[in-house]
Amino acid sequence: MDNMRKFIATVLLGTCCLVAELAIAAPPSEHPNIIYLMADDQNLDSVGCYGNPEMVTPNMDALGRDGLIFDRHYNTTAICMASRATVFTGMYEYKTGTNFSHGNMRPEVWAKSYPVLLRDAGYLTAFAGKFGFVVEGRGQNGKPGMCESDFDIWGGAPGQSSYVTKQNRAMAKYAEEYPHSTLSYGAFGKDVIREGVKQKKPFCLSISFKAPHKPATPDPRFDDVYAGITFTKPANFGRENGEHLAPQSRTGREYKQFVDWHYDTNYNGEMRKYYQQIYAIDVAIGMIRDELKEQGIADNTVIIYTSDNGYFAGAHGLASKELSYEESSHGPLIIFDPRSPTAGKQLRSPALTGNIDFAPTILELAGLPIPDNMDGVSLLPLLNDPAADVREQMAFMNVFGNGANTALTVLTKDLKYTYWWYGDSTMQPTEELFHLTKDPMEMTNMATNPEAAPILEAMRKKYDAELDSWKQEAVPYNNYQQFAELFDRTVPWDQKGARKQRNNRTNNEE
Repeated sequence: MDNMRKFIATVLLGTCCLVAELAIAAPPSEHPNIIYLMADDQNLDSVGCYGNPEMVTPNMDALGRDGLIFDRHYNTTAICMASRATVFTGMYEYKTGTNFSHGNMRPEVWAKSYPVLLRDAGYLTAFAGKFGFVVEGRGQNGKPGMCESDFDIWGGAPGQSSYVTKQNRAMAKYAEEYPHSTLSYGAFGKDVIREGVKQKKPFCLSISFKAPHKPATPDPRFDDVYAGITFTKPANFGRENGEHLAPQSRTGREYKQFVDWHYDTNYNGEMRKYYQQIYAIDVAIGMIRDELKEQGIADNTVIIYTSDNGYFAGAHGLASKELSYEESSHGPLIIFDPRSPTAGKQLRSPALTGNIDFAPTILELAGLPIPDNMDGVSLLPLLNDPAADVREQMAFMNVFGNGANTALTVLTKDLKYTYWWYGDSTMQPTEELFHLTKDPMEMTNMATNPEAAPILEAMRKKYDAELDSWKQEAVPYNNYQQFAELFDRTVPWDQKGARKQRNNRTNNEE
């Protein structure tokens, strides 16, 4: 009998230990954990599951197979400071009031960002990487206002951050094992996952990788990944494939950097560095997903992977980003929600989506209401029905640069219309109209084709509607109101008054 009692006691003890372990590994609440991962300057051509067989991106591709790949995703402003402000707040740039050469974010705007709202609702929040902007009045000890105190766990860095891990103060503890910053963010993600399980709280982890932003600085441990490969240039590569574009598009730094960054003479060498940096992000994604499985919470964790904007890399004879053309504005997006009915079915969505949609999507995942000020919508309906749509049109804008290359664009799933407002003795205001499904490389401007006149007129009306929203909702500070006039295609160039002057601010901030 004593032996039987000992046996029962042993079984009960083991059962209690097992239950305790399961309790730790079990979802801490009915709400999922949320992981938002964002590259910096990653274009579609750099991901295998978007159709480039030369790419080595096994973890991104696996995430795409497990989740939903979005084929018509755009960044509504294709430059890091403004894009990040939009991601956090779900609003167009003219409502965040935040971009280089314009100004910092106001605290009342940040107060409605998804990290603040999720933390108030009980989520454990964490951020690492390039924060990308400053919130006025939120600095501490003379340091810029990155809102470190609004996160439970912090690994962020000011400005452009650094590829050298030890130079990112909040990430210095990872420097010995991961001297290059990209994998340090994978290690940070693992620690946040463990802490969320330890505290039995749902967590929202946001990581903003510096890679593959210039200056190109690949992790040398991956030097062999693309060794000996000659990369295929896109069909619209080079200056000869940009001559049909609006002359305004050739006035900014994007045109000059095609030569300065050696895409014209050393395409293969430049792209090897670019793709090698993205491979390191892929490895970091694998680190994070492995930890989710190790902690037993993969089935209750939603992963969003994207980039803050695309990258020209020589397309149309351009480099960098900012402009509305596909390589710059069109970016990767993969969402994996293991609880959704489409998970694991290798599906894709053709819906028109944008970076204005991330904050609403994250809030709905957390069971929170979406504030009325947000311009985006939740993308969760698309996880249930990838063939559905969430909007008919969306705006893209560039108000960074020398003035001549600033412009407003309206997008639909099939069409893109841009009004280039600037004119002088060498160029006139210009319209561009591209049929993206028939002409994804944007090689034929239909705006001058009489047969496309009905389509052009329809897109003009859509453009006017986007401009009306700008006029009604743009913040009254940081120089955004002037564009309501400049972007107005019905106001002749010679009647736009003093505001038609070039904005000669320097372009070295980003």
